[in-house]
Amino acid sequence: MSRTFSILKPDATRRNLTGKINAVIEEAGLRIVAQKRVKLSTAQAEAFYGVHKERPFFGELVGQMTAEPVVVQVLEADDAVPKYREVMGATNPEQAADGTIRKLFALSIGENSVHGSDSDENAAIEIAQFFTDAEIVG
Repeated sequence: MSRTFSILKPDATRRNLTGKINAVIEEAGLRIVAQKRVKLSTAQAEAFYGVHKERPFFGELVGQMTAEPVVVQVLEADDAVPKYREVMGATNPEQAADGTIRKLFALSIGENSVHGSDSDENAAIEIAQFFTDAEIVG
């Protein structure tokens, strides 16, 4: 078993899609072992997305991620990172496969409803930014 990190983004929480997205996650065989709803501060969002700091969309991304609450999660499964990335679908919802979270729920490339870690190493870093070991109860 391995773990990955997930964020249900503001466009999803604003539209009250947490339960529907969680159903897709669970139906795909990923187990939600930690979850909480939080309002990111600008500093948290800037730190989390720091890798994109030099890109032109950085300010817009930080603004979107701090506009409304998000749901942060730890997911567990065999090969959790690639499994969740498959369940999320392509960043551009128009290119996402049928049945993926982004095909079902995303509004646009920018409002694509979910974030997922891109590697086991980044999953560990991202999980540690939001959860203590005691909060992961899988």
